[in-house]
Amino acid sequence: MNEYLIEGGCSVSGTIKASGNKNAALPCLAAALLTDEPLILRNIPDIEDVQVMLDIYRSLGGEVERVEPNAYKMTLQNIKSSEVPLEHSRKIRASILFAGPLLARTGTVILPPPGGDVIGRRRLDTHFLALTELGAEVDMNGTIIFKALRLKGNDIFLDEASVTATENAVMAAVLAEGETVLTNAASEPHVQDLCRMLVCMGADIEGIGSNILRINGVEKLRGCDFAIGADFMEVGSFIGLAAAARSELCIEGPRLSDLRPAKIAFSKLGISWEHEGTTLRVPKKQEMKVNCDLGGMIPKIDDAPWPGFPPDLMSIIVVVATQVEGTILVHEKMFESRMFFVDKLIGMGARIVLCDPHRAVVSGPTKLSASELTSPDVRAGMAMVIAAMCAEGRSVIKNVYQIERGYENLVGRLSALGAKITRGHDC
Repeated sequence: MNEYLIEGGCSVSGTIKASGNKNAALPCLAAALLTDEPLILRNIPDIEDVQVMLDIYRSLGGEVERVEPNAYKMTLQNIKSSEVPLEHSRKIRASILFAGPLLARTGTVILPPPGGDVIGRRRLDTHFLALTELGAEVDMNGTIIFKALRLKGNDIFLDEASVTATENAVMAAVLAEGETVLTNAASEPHVQDLCRMLVCMGADIEGIGSNILRINGVEKLRGCDFAIGADFMEVGSFIGLAAAARSELCIEGPRLSDLRPAKIAFSKLGISWEHEGTTLRVPKKQEMKVNCDLGGMIPKIDDAPWPGFPPDLMSIIVVVATQVEGTILVHEKMFESRMFFVDKLIGMGARIVLCDPHRAVVSGPTKLSASELTSPDVRAGMAMVIAAMCAEGRSVIKNVYQIERGYENLVGRLSALGAKITRGHDC
């Protein structure tokens, strides 16, 4: 098993380019199933989750050609199977994204339960609701099986604004008969990217960026050449790293409109950034002091579906808050196990009170000491990297597969900025 060795206490500086949005790349790769014509996807991050999605696409009969760095040509004329292999499905939760396009194209989906991050219960009920409303029958006895002779549009109200359920519903609806109205739809930037790609393929979708999507089914989709946007979760991680390490950092390529919720949250910690064109600069000198609410009350940072503060940045905010003067309440509303990693930060010297599975009170600044850590999920793993870079001494982070599922060439890119980080093997 691979691990990171990190010498803490050093600053970083320079310029880093934002990778493509992982959470846009995964549904867009699944959507390649919806056409028998070649298509090209660009700005695809070179990460573990992408490779698993490409393996699933190949297993279904698709051909994949890397045409340039971070760009793939994908072709699937004849689907040879409607079953997602167990060995791939168990690796990532995003395997569920093949349900919508497989159902639309073949009328059948056989899907083992998806894997992925262990951050609490992650319901599949909304996927079932959306696809059954479009005419599918569902059988779940260990393996999930969807069947539909013909998908038909419908007026669907999702019971929660689930990102992946919205994406599955949209991918199924674009080839369904008639109009689908999807209300309480997720509207995150990655959902928008998927919808824009489908429109580029010939889909008829209105309301992109809102919580109501109107989809008029078409007979066939064509190939396209589409580039996904920058990963604002990665950008938020690098902003947090620069601030916590008291460093100046330039980030190239972020879509600044995607960072508006993050800007409000970071400002509560006295952290800001500047931008010129498509380059974002995090200054070295930051206030790094909690800005109290009116009346001197302790402020709160909480997450919510878009356009709220994204839950994937909650782990980053927690570790950054340990380096900021003052006290803040962090409220993770969406996943009941995501905050449990803070016990590792407490072991490093952080002053954190975990009130319950959803809320933590963080007081800072605190000196962190090096430690041996294990990454439980993608974002908590990156938070541990930031903590290790701020700590005194040499830290070891194990189970870095979880981090590399979401961050492209992290060791090489951070090393280029001056970080003392190496990748080794746990003997």
